[in-house]
Amino acid sequence: MKRLSLLLGTLFLSSTLFGQIVEQDEKLNQDEIRALRDWVITKRQVTVKERGGNLSISGEVRTEYQSRSEIKNGIKQLGENGAVRNKPSDQWDVEVNLMLDYRTDRAWASAKIEYDNNMGTTSGTFRGLSLERAYLGGRLVNADTYTIDTEIGRRNFGNVFDSRIQFGSFMDGLVFKYDQALDFLGDVYLHTGPFLINENRNHYGFVGEVGLLNIAGTGLFAKYSLIDWDTKNFDNQIQDLLWSYVNSQGILGYRFTPKWLDKAVTLYLAGLINSAAKRIELTNFKRANWAWYGGFSIGSLRKKGDWSVDANWQMVSAQAVPIADVSGIGTNNAENAGFHTIRQDGSGGLNTLANARGQTNYKGVAIQFLYLLSNNVTLYQSWGQSWTLDKSIGPNVRFRQYELELIFAF
Repeated sequence: MKRLSLLLGTLFLSSTLFGQIVEQDEKLNQDEIRALRDWVITKRQVTVKERGGNLSISGEVRTEYQSRSEIKNGIKQLGENGAVRNKPSDQWDVEVNLMLDYRTDRAWASAKIEYDNNMGTTSGTFRGLSLERAYLGGRLVNADTYTIDTEIGRRNFGNVFDSRIQFGSFMDGLVFKYDQALDFLGDVYLHTGPFLINENRNHYGFVGEVGLLNIAGTGLFAKYSLIDWDTKNFDNQIQDLLWSYVNSQGILGYRFTPKWLDKAVTLYLAGLINSAAKRIELTNFKRANWAWYGGFSIGSLRKKGDWSVDANWQMVSAQAVPIADVSGIGTNNAENAGFHTIRQDGSGGLNTLANARGQTNYKGVAIQFLYLLSNNVTLYQSWGQSWTLDKSIGPNVRFRQYELELIFAF
């Protein structure tokens, strides 16, 4: 009897407390509780087949080794006895990527979760979870010769727009896609949309790329992109400098398959101009606002034994690409020194000409090689080396990196 009384008392007290919590939280009303209950019940009963779409689950397990060397003004920066503490010259990483894709006839959703950690019994880490991709999309028009799609969410700029030196950051925004096949001309596309830079500062950007592929069936292609980071006037001088970038980039290329090689070969050449760059003290009052790259790629990966290689030469001046968006070789920059500011994250105040750094003002070569050891296992190797482009700006830096990865895809 005492146990029953205690149980009833506990239930009464719990219900009273719960009722008080519900009354205090205006967001938690009875309609939402009912909706949550109905959602849970429905979720347990619905199958992929009943939803009428195709769900694919894939993933990667990666083991990675990197060997780096960075010399600043003749002084070693990395490894034992390096100028920057706790920055090893040899690094081992382990990485897991999980990809989810769901598609119906006119809509889709895609997500990628990355878990990247340092290896080592004492130096290893157990964090590093990142949402690299999460967007939903739909087909607005599905005509015979053209399609119109729209997507909203997060993805890497490089998944939509083409460059070897920029589009290295994430695009949180809306993408509008128009693709059309023209028999007499080639394949035409326009991909464009706004994106969020910083919600705390109400700062948005705009990006677009137009291209013409396989022009008149010759294998020639041309692409032009524009990305505008300089969309807001700040009261803060540092913020104005950090986002003084309106980049126009053009790419010309030729894709063909030589009979003696029996593999696709692509030759490409690109140039970039930042029209918003200012003549400032950090650049000796000149506009260091240009960049270009050129190279070739051979082969593609489809089955065991396939290989591909890509090699290119890059020249990126100091004001060409914002630090957050660099996708090229870079300079490593172990000390995290900024270009406009003392730190790369924009903190520390304005920088000086002698210390202006960032990830630009370099020239160098990048080579990537991939080989399919099996239908699931890929061997990836890359080599990158860069030198200071304009030695009158910032320190004199030499950087090289070799990377080896084993990738198991499932």
